[in-house]
This record gives sequence, C-alpha cells and structure tokens, in this order.
Amino acid sequence: MRYRNPSLGGLALVGAAAWGQADLGSPYFGGAPPRPAFVMPESLGAWPQQREGIRSTLWALLGDLPPRPAPVRAELVSRERRAGYVLEKLVLDNGAGAPMPAYLLVPEGLTTPAPAVLYHHYHGGQYDNGKEELSKTDHPVPGASPAEAFTRRGYVVLCIDALCFGERRRQGPAGAREEGAATELSLFKMLAWQGRTLWGMMVRDDQIALDYLCSRPEVDPGRIAALGMSMGSTRTWWLAALDERVKVSVCVACLTRYQDLIHEGLLSAHGIYYYVPNMLRHFDTEAVVALIAPRPLLTLTGDQDSGSPVEGVRTISATCEALYRLHGAPEQFRGIVYPGVGHEWTEGMWSETLAWLERWL
Repeated sequence: MRYRNPSLGGLALVGAAAWGQADLGSPYFGGAPPRPAFVMPESLGAWPQQREGIRSTLWALLGDLPPRPAPVRAELVSRERRAGYVLEKLVLDNGAGAPMPAYLLVPEGLTTPAPAVLYHHYHGGQYDNGKEELSKTDHPVPGASPAEAFTRRGYVVLCIDALCFGERRRQGPAGAREEGAATELSLFKMLAWQGRTLWGMMVRDDQIALDYLCSRPEVDPGRIAALGMSMGSTRTWWLAALDERVKVSVCVACLTRYQDLIHEGLLSAHGIYYYVPNMLRHFDTEAVVALIAPRPLLTLTGDQDSGSPVEGVRTISATCEALYRLHGAPEQFRGIVYPGVGHEWTEGMWSETLAWLERWL
C-alpha cells in the first residue's frame, strides 16, 4: 500500500502502516492502538528536536537500565601476536554483574590513532559463536576471516560476546544450570520483572564496548564504524541510532520493519531478545534507522530474507533516502536489495562492506 506525504515529494511505501486492523486477520488485533507512520520533518531545522524526541522515547522503551560504568574497567587476560596484528583478550566490566569477554585486534605498525570497527556478531541460534566469529574463515566468505580483512586495512577491531553468547552463554539467573537459549529466555523474564528489557541490556553492553573503544590510544574516536549481520545488523542500527559516536554503519540482513513482519506471519523468525514492549505504540523501524542520518549508512538485504520482508526493507530505504536528501547528503545512504538472496552475507555484500568502509572511514 502507498500513501502520499507532501514532505517526501510524492509517493512513499509504507507497507503495513496504512492497513486497517481487519486486514491483519486476527482477533488479537481488535483492541490494538493505531500504529503511527513516520512523519518526515518539515525542514532540516525541525529534525534535531524530532530526532531527540524519538531517541528519548527509545531509551524509555528499553527500560530502567543501570548507568554505564565510567571509565570502563578492563582486565587483560592475554595478548597474542598473530599475522599482521596483536589480539588482546579482555574482560570488560559492564557495571551490572555480567562481565563482557572481548577481543581487541590492533594492527601492527600503527604510529598514529587509527580508524576502528566495532564488530557485532550474529545470533543464528549458535550460542557458542560470539566474538569467535571474527576468526572464522568461512564467514562472510570462504578463505578469509573478518579479523585478517579488517586489520590488513589498518582498522582496530573490537568484538564482545553479547549476552547469552560465547563465554556468556551461562550468564543468566540459573548460572551453569542453563545455557544459550535457556539463558536467553530466563534473562528476558527476569529483566521484565525488573522493569528492564533484554534488548536494552544488550544495547547498553554495545554502548559500553563503544566507550572502551573510544578510550584506547590506538583509536581515532572520530572514525569508528559499527557493522554486523543478522542480530549483528540490528545491534548496529540500534546503536548508531542512539549514539552518534558511531560515524559509519554497515547493516547486513535483518533490516526488519515490525509491522511487515506481523503481516507476513514471521514473528517466530526472530528470538525473544528482539522484542521491545510498546514499540509499535510510537513508531516502527524506519524511525529508529532514520536517527542515523546523515552519517554514512549502508544496508544490504536479500529479497528472500524471511526475517526481513522486502516491502518493509523498501519502506525503510525510502524513508532514509528522503531524510538524507533533506540533509543534502544523498550519497551517504545506500540501501541495496539483492534479488534471490536469503538471510546471508554474500561475497558481493562483503565487497560492498569493505568498499563502504574504505570510502567513509
């Protein structure tokens, strides 16, 4: 479906935003409040106030989160020299009783502060993955690891284990008696009782990782990118939306508009961590992603990605294109939809990722 918004200069896709409740075909939607469409700012001057209003609403929706520690305390566990870089294994204190194991990669031969990448790993039900994704030689493309690719180009890289993953997969209320998916479900329930959200605590951890990255003398804090695939993509666009220290973003797959997800009956395509109460009382994904403008943003999504219905992806892209034009920076947003591609990070997407970093970072 389409609607006309004069500030967009014509027609813009909105997908589910214009549907009547009966169109959703379920009695459970009978008493649901209307789902407002994103309203483009009337002028560039009006955007800062609207942006801050959206940000403050998002933080409120994420729950009563504890303050971040300042400074971030880091324990060096080990330091290992590898081909072209040094790998530091760290444990970062998140100030909430859930220490964050991390890998920091520092290219050899740095003489001045360098650009950096905050790498967000995926979910995929692979709870033992976490930060180890950096060293995989089959992801994103066979024969190369993200660690080697980024450090070879002179980027400092930081990746933490997200809650429930890697060394944190037993970091829940049941401790060693549960791991992975069970930890994830238990944390979601416990945090709900505490007035918090699992997603809010995950975003908070990513912001703490960013705090630490900015503190490292090897890093130029004015040149930090965030990127990832799937859950890593979602972590990227949420963090970049809420924290302007992320100067460049690459989001691979998982560019999901929630109303389109409902319409396609695909809510089970994402884990419970993903769901933020009351979100659709205020706005949908396009309002979150819009907060990144005008900082460089690249989105790469397959049109067969079951977790990201393509009409929703196009709605988000149309909103971003309009907003980046309003900023006079249309070249700083690029949203690519790949025909016949599912939930994956292809060789072509990987090439686009590296080129985007080279151009903007």
